[in-house]
Amino acid sequence: MFNKVLIANRGEIAVRILRACRELGMKTVAVFSDADRHALHVRYADEAYYIGASPSRESYLRGDKIIEVALKSGAGAIHPGYGFLAERADFAQAVLDAGLAFIGPKPSSIAAMGDKAVARATVSKAGVPVVPGTEGEGALRDDELLAIAPQIGFPLLIKATAGGGGKGMREVKFLDEMPALLKAARREAEAAFGDGNVYLEKLIDGARHIEFQILADTHGNVIHLGERECSLQRRHQKLLEESPSPFIGDDEELRQRMGEVAVRAAEAVGYVNAGTIEFLVDKDKKFYFLEMNTRLQVEHPITEMVTGVDIVKEQIRIARGRQLRYTQEDIFLKGWSIECRINAEDPYNNFMPSTGVLTHIIPPTGPGVRIDTGVYPGFEITPYYDSLISKLIVWGETRAEAILRMRRALEEYRILGVHTNIPFHQRLMDSHRFMAGQFDTRFVEERFSLESAQENIETHPNIAAIIAALVAHRETRRAAQFVRRGERDISNWKWLGRWERIRK
Repeated sequence: MFNKVLIANRGEIAVRILRACRELGMKTVAVFSDADRHALHVRYADEAYYIGASPSRESYLRGDKIIEVALKSGAGAIHPGYGFLAERADFAQAVLDAGLAFIGPKPSSIAAMGDKAVARATVSKAGVPVVPGTEGEGALRDDELLAIAPQIGFPLLIKATAGGGGKGMREVKFLDEMPALLKAARREAEAAFGDGNVYLEKLIDGARHIEFQILADTHGNVIHLGERECSLQRRHQKLLEESPSPFIGDDEELRQRMGEVAVRAAEAVGYVNAGTIEFLVDKDKKFYFLEMNTRLQVEHPITEMVTGVDIVKEQIRIARGRQLRYTQEDIFLKGWSIECRINAEDPYNNFMPSTGVLTHIIPPTGPGVRIDTGVYPGFEITPYYDSLISKLIVWGETRAEAILRMRRALEEYRILGVHTNIPFHQRLMDSHRFMAGQFDTRFVEERFSLESAQENIETHPNIAAIIAALVAHRETRRAAQFVRRGERDISNWKWLGRWERIRK
């Protein structure tokens, strides 16, 4: 049993985990790099330790340093969050070998499901349908992949076996372009995960990306928390998620079948803790196992909003040996939730990353609005890590209400200092295809455009110039103002009280 947790991560997810620990009455330990010396998660934790230079390879990917800090600080457990070391079986094993608890799945499960090629073979044996691709386990050389590719058929995807998030992923349309794409994918996978192995997978046209949240305890109980729609992606990076899925809608029979398959896939590897089973679903509602993420997902808040289950707290309870507090019959989806990932990038310039100091932030508030973030005014967005500023999550009784609430929240959100993709999300909320739920994984790249919104900006340059001048004038005047300390160091009310007492 542990009462102190080290969070081996940064940014919004580190703050999210710290808050869950605090609500459970646990002490917390943060780690930070040079770039994150003044980060919010460092300020929020009970203790914080420096672990290295800004590049991830010298800090957040240094499992040995993180374990050393955990032992030094007296932490009894490590929570990896997502990304970095979250899906590294060797790190999870090292944590256990050091006598610490790992708030996540068993190393054997990470090895079986974290390696995407092994995961496909494992779930296939359990009778779970998989997307056609390389079925062999272990690493495959480039010449072997080139020989297998024509049998799978084009177009296909090259994917990193050791991670997700679009890292190490390339789309291949013709065999001639495949050697160069294989090299590029391996380089990116090695840089992101420390593992350059890749595998091949058939690209299903018009597919939806739908995932199921899994919770499993050490007592053999496994449940799912319903689905999340994750089809709105760009370069294989999710941009917006919602729960439930508008594609599944009221088809409870399909939801039940997919949920049962997700549970079966988790049971196939004796899974424990939180995880996600991802599916591709074609136009005929045939679904295929895509991969399993053996960690907490970025988009977990929308599941929390519609189920009322605090997934991070459940992770911690499971790691402490507790039984799940819920059975499958306790889980039902109430209302609708949408999450927009607010990134520091310029949607009008091919979504180029934007760096700089956040000079001003006004977050939206009100009924059904939640923001998960790790930044504050004065925080610097650096080029060392991903560009996520915050996750804007809303809840509504219906999908229509959730969309209207997200529109209002995006309109209220003000971030100055860097470019953000808020205009992209605003445009998406106004898209008739999105409102009708008629989209797939290629919708953003092939059938969605910001051009009309860009035209509106370009046709009113004078208005933009006037507004900029007014803002600059207001800020200059505000900076020039100062308040002189009064002659009396007490309020007038206190002064009047003294005068009345003297008169009595």
